[in-house]
Formats: sequence, C-alpha cells, structure tokens
Amino acid sequence: MITVVLGVLIDLSSKHLAFERVAGRPVVIDREDVLRIMSTGSGTRGLGLGALIPRHEPVQVVPSLLDFTLVLNPGAVFGIGAGQRIFFIAFTGAAVAFALYVFTKWTRPRDRAAHIALGLLVSGGLGNLYDRLVYACVRDFIHPLPGLQFPFGLAPFGSREVWPWVSNIADLFLLIGIVMLALFLLKRDKAMRRVQMNPAQ
Repeated sequence: MITVVLGVLIDLSSKHLAFERVAGRPVVIDREDVLRIMSTGSGTRGLGLGALIPRHEPVQVVPSLLDFTLVLNPGAVFGIGAGQRIFFIAFTGAAVAFALYVFTKWTRPRDRAAHIALGLLVSGGLGNLYDRLVYACVRDFIHPLPGLQFPFGLAPFGSREVWPWVSNIADLFLLIGIVMLALFLLKRDKAMRRVQMNPAQ
C-alpha cells in the first residue's frame, strides 16, 4: 500500500512540475479541448494534441541521455492504441483488480519483491488512469536517448531514433514492476521445481 501511495504521488507530482516548468511557463490542459480534438480524429496520433502545448525547446537534463519535453499521449505506453481512451480506462481498472488478486492469492507475507512489483504496477496504472479521467489523455515528458539514431539508415520504429517515445514516471513504474514480477515468478517456479525433484529436502 505504501508503494502504491508513494508511486502515485511521485508520478502526479512529476507531471505537475513538468507541465509547470518545462515549457518556460505553466501549461494547463483542458479536458474539453482534448476531447474536441480527439473527436475530429486529428488527435488519434497525438498530432492535433500538440496544438495544446506551446512550442518549446526540450530541457536537457543529461546531455545525449535524457531530455524533458512536453507531450500529450492519447494512447498507452509508447503511444500504442491512440484514441482508445475508454478501453484503457476499463483495462486499467481490470489490471488493478487482477494485481490485488495476485497480491492476496499468489504471494506470501515475506514476498517483498513481489509486493513492491505489484505496488509499482498499480501505482503506474493509477497515475495514468488519473490523467485519462481528468485530462482525457496522458501527460508525458521524459525522453531518454534524445537524438540517438540507428546506423545505416535503419528505422525499425518508423523513425531513425533509437528511442523516439516520450513517457512519464508511471510508465517507468509499470515497466520496472513487470520486470520485477517476471523475475519473482521465474525464481519461484525454479524453487518449486527443486522441491518437486527433491521432496526429501
């Protein structure tokens, strides 16, 4: 529970600070403006939503490693499923319920890594759910590896950039939580197989 509360607070605070400062002046997102743009179809790839953010130079946090730049994302992580807001709201609710079920049924009190992983998953889901309910899109600002390009003209993601996506702390929590939970399940499965193979131990 502590991980969930802290995670949501960190995510929402970071988004607030980014949209307050990165563009040089506060950027206020109005839900009705987002819905109006999305209803015309021009915002399904985030193109129309860009009109709601003033032109600004990215803030260079670590040269060639990390920039902050403001983006409104109508989809999920990496912009997947743009325009499917209702689906993602329902999916997030189901995912949070499933995470709570996993917490109560599949973990023991001493499985701290699994509890932290589930807390990160829930806090990441709730952070972005808040944005979808309040702003009808997700506020993103973290751009890793800005400008780094694939060699030889390769463009596997439709762009030559190695990491063309802008994301947020909630997305980071989701990715870390997934990796941690996968590692926990692999470790638990190995331990169970050892017990089955050596029942006397």
